[in-house]
This record gives sequence, structure tokens and C-alpha cells, in this order.
Amino acid sequence: MSRVAKKPIALAKGVEINVQADAVSVKGPKGALSLAKPAGIEIRIEDGHALVSNEDAALEPMAGTVRAIVANMVHGVSTGFERKLELVGVGYRAAMQGKDLSLSLGFSHPLVFAPPAGITITTPTQTEILVTGADRQLVGEVAAKIRGYRPPEPYKGKGVKYSDETILRKEAKKA
Repeated sequence: MSRVAKKPIALAKGVEINVQADAVSVKGPKGALSLAKPAGIEIRIEDGHALVSNEDAALEPMAGTVRAIVANMVHGVSTGFERKLELVGVGYRAAMQGKDLSLSLGFSHPLVFAPPAGITITTPTQTEILVTGADRQLVGEVAAKIRGYRPPEPYKGKGVKYSDETILRKEAKKA
């Protein structure tokens, strides 16, 4: 069996896992998430831990994947996930307009981004964006979409970057 799938998932206080024949749902203080469970993968709850097992040796990689996704779901509904973005550049600003994010990124018009359900976007300062939510995949996807409007360029480093991202700088052309 997969080494990843062998590791039990610790259930935090206030987190409930409901396992049906074809789906797994996790409820917690930050929300509820569900996953379509592949055939041949079994999830059982024992002593405050969730254990993932598989019926066939060919399903070992899938068992590890399901275990990782369920562990992320448990972490998401208990503490949540966040991704921090920074705007680098003169005149680059971010502001909230109701629930929508308004970005001034050097274009002739401001970009307005409406976050999907389950995602909260805040702007602590004009050059910082904080994307939070319970679904790890959705938080990363929204952060990547915002970054995609103006990715950092390698000469001056201007653009939208992750806070922990390092930009490899290029030397300017010599005449």
C-alpha cells in the first residue's frame, strides 16, 4: 500500500467526516467540503483518526492521492488556507469594492475580479492581497488567476507576485 495512504488523518475538534458509498463529506467550523470517492478506495473512522485503504495494488497511487485530498479538506474546514499576493510597481494598487477586487495594474482601465463562492479576498494594504478559504485547490486557483493578470517581469520585478516568491532578475541589455 502507498506510504502516504498509510498515515492516519488526525481529526481536529469540531470536524465531522461522513463517508458514503461514492462520496466523502467533511464539515467543520470554516465550512463543508465534499469529494467523489473513487471505487476501490475505502475510508474508515477509528479513534478520532481517518484511515484510507485500497482493495487492489493497482489503486495504491490513488489511495495516497485521496488521503492527501481528505487531509487537506480536514485542515481547510478546521483552520483554512490562505495565499498572500504582493503588487510591485509604481501605481499598482488593489482595493475592495463590495465583494469584488479592483486592481489597477498599469492598464488603461481597472480590472474587477469577482471571487467565487467560498473564497474571501481582503486587502490589508493597497499593495497586498490576501486570498482565504477552506478549499486549498480553489484558493490556489484564485491566487494564480489574480497573479496571471500581470505576472512579475524579470527586469524590474514589476507585477503581481506571491509573497514567498523570488523573482530571478535579468541583467539589462548592454549597448
